[in-house]
Amino acid sequence: MGGPQLSHQPSRNTAIEDYAVAVIIPCKNEEAAIADVVAGFRAVLPSAAIVVFDNASSDNTADVAAAAGAIVRRERNPGKGQVIRRAFADIEADIYLMVDGDGTYDAAAAPAMVHKLLHDQLDMVVAARRHETDAAYRFGHQTGNALFSTAFRLFFDPQITDVLSGYRVFSRRFVKSFPSVAKGFEIEVEISAHAASMRVPTDEFDVTYVDRAAGTESKLRTYRDGLRIFGSMLSFLHAHRPTVLYAPLALAMALFSLTIGLPVVAEYFATGLVPRFPTAIAAASIMLGALLVGAIGIVQRKMARYHTEQKRLVYLSLRSASQGPQR
Repeated sequence: MGGPQLSHQPSRNTAIEDYAVAVIIPCKNEEAAIADVVAGFRAVLPSAAIVVFDNASSDNTADVAAAAGAIVRRERNPGKGQVIRRAFADIEADIYLMVDGDGTYDAAAAPAMVHKLLHDQLDMVVAARRHETDAAYRFGHQTGNALFSTAFRLFFDPQITDVLSGYRVFSRRFVKSFPSVAKGFEIEVEISAHAASMRVPTDEFDVTYVDRAAGTESKLRTYRDGLRIFGSMLSFLHAHRPTVLYAPLALAMALFSLTIGLPVVAEYFATGLVPRFPTAIAAASIMLGALLVGAIGIVQRKMARYHTEQKRLVYLSLRSASQGPQR
């Protein structure tokens, strides 16, 4: 009788070339940087498919990327989230690497990140940015990332310190079980929330974050995109951690109702009268609202668990990278 069959764990000698690796580069108006980005990843991952998604650029990004040897595809719907959703749906690979096309991420780290994914049997490796100059990582972006990352660690996953990093490596089963709905830069938060809700194995890898190429500018707008990311985080809390949103709100409403209502009740028992009807009605209404909010939270929690279980079943039905490349 044979024993249980364990999944194969790649040896230290397993070559990345044995796996189909896709490097996905979303771009909009990155004509000045994209050739160097493509060349950098081609040099360190020579067998990988380098796919540049041109997101309605008004310059020659697509032509420059094609001349540099990249496969060029177009996504006309604006937004980084639109690009990533299209790429994850259309591209077939064993391992997926996502990176921005602005030249700020170190391509030399890619092989080590892929090896880490394989040999540690992970589903996501996040490049934690370590900047060397202030120009590489503007103060507003640093502050926003620190705030969002802190909130994310508090509510979702304490392991991820750079929740907005755009440089990541994924397993196939992570990508194909990821139901993306994000449109813009909130895609990184959505990816991180998916990993946390599914409790898939993830880790970080320190990567140098450098200055943008001359003649290019960041597409990220600190306040506009910050508000969108904040809204997305609230949406993810509603979808994945509803208790965090609804329980404090229900408790606060109940305490406020008791604060204004108990004196009315005490006065009634003392005198048999209720002279402050508006206060009594307000207290009762707020308490009913608290019960309703609490009930919504309970229902939403059960729905979140159901949806997570469905995604988990899809995830488990897919072959893991540790079992070797797809055939």
